[in-house]
Amino acid sequence: MNAEIIAVGSELLLGQIVNTNAKFISQQLAGAGIDVYFHTVVGDNPARLKAAIKIAEERANIIIFTGGLGPTKDDLTKETIAKHLGKQLVMDDTALAGIELYFHRTNRIMTVNNRKQTLIIEGSHVLPNNHGMAPGMLLKKGSRIYILLPGPPKEMEPMFSQYGIKALSAEVGLKEQIVSRVLRFFGIGEAALETEIIDLIDAQSNPTIAPLAGDGEVTLRLTAKHTDEAMAASMLDEVEEKIRQRVGQYIYGYDSSSLLEELTKLLKEKKLTITAAESLTGGMFQQEITSISGASSVFKGGVVCYANEIKQLMLQVKPETLEVHGAVSEQCATELAENAARIFGTDIGISFTGVAGPDELEGKPVGTVYIGIAMKGRPTMVEEIILGGTRAANRNRAVKFGCYFLIKTIRESQNA
Repeated sequence: MNAEIIAVGSELLLGQIVNTNAKFISQQLAGAGIDVYFHTVVGDNPARLKAAIKIAEERANIIIFTGGLGPTKDDLTKETIAKHLGKQLVMDDTALAGIELYFHRTNRIMTVNNRKQTLIIEGSHVLPNNHGMAPGMLLKKGSRIYILLPGPPKEMEPMFSQYGIKALSAEVGLKEQIVSRVLRFFGIGEAALETEIIDLIDAQSNPTIAPLAGDGEVTLRLTAKHTDEAMAASMLDEVEEKIRQRVGQYIYGYDSSSLLEELTKLLKEKKLTITAAESLTGGMFQQEITSISGASSVFKGGVVCYANEIKQLMLQVKPETLEVHGAVSEQCATELAENAARIFGTDIGISFTGVAGPDELEGKPVGTVYIGIAMKGRPTMVEEIILGGTRAANRNRAVKFGCYFLIKTIRESQNA
């Protein structure tokens, strides 16, 4: 079985929004063992949508549509598909009751065009919308399956993951269990990672190994197929162990986790507290860690010490350190981390200082970064890294490297 995803909406073609729906659906289908060969985007135009459907029917068994199920005149997806398939649109009573209840609860008047959202193509298997109004639907004609989903991701994603993929699996009679696991890496590039495990990738069949790079990180998606889900998981364990033997030091987490989430979880597990002194990153680390639920149990507070006088006044960096070595130095990073931990009374202090760009600073090239980590019971360590990118990218990657070094340091301290 192979699928094509057709996203409907002129706003996509105008660049007003990004087509994240195609990415999500493709990931879900990959986990079910269904290949996606084409992504198509078409505007809110019946003639062009019909042309796109005809093309898709020539090359796909499954055609999945997103968008165009709303109440306005330009929402024409189901009307166009129904006409193309020679089907009628009929009222779905469950969807109508849900919409009427929504308007009653919110004390709003339901307009006539809202009833349009309750229409489904006759003979469809209805996919409930627990986060919006318009239901989705799956229908089969001949050898092809058509799936219609709403455009807003907050509606589409739960609908497809909870109802759509199950209905599709039942329709195509998938017998094998598909089990996937994502390994998340940091500190190693995609090319270097592939070089280390190229023989495993070349020999893959089941499980499969799929590398993906993005935003300074690399992931490996491992996917196994078996009639027994436990056996599929065991197959993944075996492949993961082979990968860990070679590049395990760069693995920080699994699936949809992030460096910040893994760091916060680790701090909670070890009952450690942390503070930050940020020059280069201007508070980004503190902003990111406080965005994680429950961060208050591990993060006490910190200082944004952009100016040298603040480094001296608030964090007691010695004047001679700044005069002799400068703010962008190992010595400054050390004092910032150690003094922050002492002042805030935390187990760990982390510091960020460096040159974000676009110009050099203190004779140091753009991208020079010093990250200091002071942890109780361990010598203070300072990592020097050289980044290459825009000002924003350098600051963002510096925070990620800080999280990565913290995770490594905490894990090493527990294993010592």
